[in-house]
Amino acid sequence: AAWLAVLELRIRPAALRIALPLAALLALLLPTAWLQPVMSPYKGLSEALNISGTRVIEQYSSPLGLISVTEHTGIPLRHAPALSLTASAGPPAQLGIFVDGDGPSAITAAGGDPAALAYLDQLTWALPYHLKQPGRVLILGAGGGSEVLQARQLGARHIDAVELNPQIVSLVKQTHADFAGHLFNADNLRIITAEARGFVSTTAERYDLIQVALVDSFSASSAGLYALSESYLYTVEALQAYLGRLSPGGYLAISRWIKMPSRDAPKLFATAITALEKLGIDDPQNRLALIRSWQTSTLLVKNGRFDAAELEALRRFCSARSFDVAYYPGIDAAEANRFNVMAEPQLYLAAQALLGPGRERFVADYKFNLEPATDDKPYFFRFFTWRALPEILTLFGRGGVPLLDTGYLILAATLVQAVAASLVLILLPLWFLRRSAAAGVTGTQRWRVLVYFSALGLAFLFLEIAFIQKFVLFLHHPLYAVAVVLTAFLLFAGAGSLYSQRLVRSSGAVSVAVAAIAVASIVYLLALDRLLAPFASLADSLRILVSVLLIAPLAFFMGLPFPLGITRVGQRTPALIPWAWGINGCASVISAVLATLLAMHFGFTVVVMSAVLLYGVAAVSVPR
Repeated sequence: AAWLAVLELRIRPAALRIALPLAALLALLLPTAWLQPVMSPYKGLSEALNISGTRVIEQYSSPLGLISVTEHTGIPLRHAPALSLTASAGPPAQLGIFVDGDGPSAITAAGGDPAALAYLDQLTWALPYHLKQPGRVLILGAGGGSEVLQARQLGARHIDAVELNPQIVSLVKQTHADFAGHLFNADNLRIITAEARGFVSTTAERYDLIQVALVDSFSASSAGLYALSESYLYTVEALQAYLGRLSPGGYLAISRWIKMPSRDAPKLFATAITALEKLGIDDPQNRLALIRSWQTSTLLVKNGRFDAAELEALRRFCSARSFDVAYYPGIDAAEANRFNVMAEPQLYLAAQALLGPGRERFVADYKFNLEPATDDKPYFFRFFTWRALPEILTLFGRGGVPLLDTGYLILAATLVQAVAASLVLILLPLWFLRRSAAAGVTGTQRWRVLVYFSALGLAFLFLEIAFIQKFVLFLHHPLYAVAVVLTAFLLFAGAGSLYSQRLVRSSGAVSVAVAAIAVASIVYLLALDRLLAPFASLADSLRILVSVLLIAPLAFFMGLPFPLGITRVGQRTPALIPWAWGINGCASVISAVLATLLAMHFGFTVVVMSAVLLYGVAAVSVPR
């Protein structure tokens, strides 16, 4: 890049044109080991490879991650989270699947004796199969096929399984089909390669059981590394969509890891209550059940009230497997902490509080963030609260690190660093610009440039990031949303910048552009879902086209203010042009981090409205 800049700008000395590419080529002479990425020793794959007889036999890469398949010839892999401690046998031979070093999920040998799969009935998420035999089952997150195998083993007549990553589907369906007993080729199974919410929103099928698989690894989850990840699987709107696809009397089953103090399960329970209430159900307490093992919890939400026979079957299931009941309609406190004993029955107490009149006070006072995630704030895994930080810091060196949302703290630290660096890089040049005051650069002019280009740098990325999230659910794939939205914004903002040459003589061009941006942004906030709804079931290519056409007018007007501002600066105070570019660049770096923090706390609607406000600030501070 530096070499191209030297050529373009004709920078002297000419020797740089030779020296720079030669310096780049030196990288090819470095030892290969220096250039190889080194995986963290705390990742699941790194830990697995420390076990005798474990080796990586295949690797596949895609934008969805690096997939590593492991074979275990020494100590066998026994991946069965939530397995009852009283189970008489574990799983048969398994291959591990790690994505970006996290995991594993497992491909289980299923071509032999069916009795070897008896362990599948000893997991917490086998519960719905014991309350009522489901005919049609939907599994969201097929992975290596454990939940599919369980559904087949426990008698489901028809199974639909959704998996986002086609490479994982190919591993089970083709590469290791013999090992997996041709699981993904069964007559009563349909594999759908799609994003879970996208499939649920477009299918017309009804299911007796919808199961959301345990798709993340315990190590990454417990370390808070998912705090920054937007997940549309666990939002209030997601649970409403799942419940809308259940047949009468059907079950929604969602399993999560047990982390102490309790976080995931209480937050999921609160989300389910909110989803039921928003559907107009006035007795959510009669439609929920929650059980736990030593490592996982499983929440059941029924499309209807639990009857006495189901509750008796639930008690028998848990008693036979030494699972603890955390909640069901009519639970007695003595039932809540019998087998996997905690100092106090945290999940039971949380469920009672969340169903009681003091829910808001309980959520506000809890050490972790239990506010239900929504599509506007899709950060289910953000549990961090600032009020708990002093107490957690006292636990450093005593196992307190897993209590932190490290991802959130890294983001906050990044914002501090970006602001500090930007202040230095923006304000330091002011000292040098004092010499230009005699040439007509006044303090007022400098402040106008500072405010105008800072506001544009913040606002532009605010809107880009917010609309990427707005289109994730419509395009049914996070990669499509990023690629399509960024391409559309950059392409049509570039077209707006090109057109701005015709407006340089218009004193009100910036104000008109800002007004158009504000109107388009607010209209999309209020009506985007309704605008997109008629096109949700179209083919991918057509939904991409619809997305581009909707983004185009907004992006076009967003491309006008920056070149118009630069032109004004160049006409009056050309010495400030480099400074204006620097201000805009630094503000853009801050914007990417700040937009995520704002979305976590207040939602993407606030991010969009903040962008509109910033464009308004820019309009009243146009350099003169």
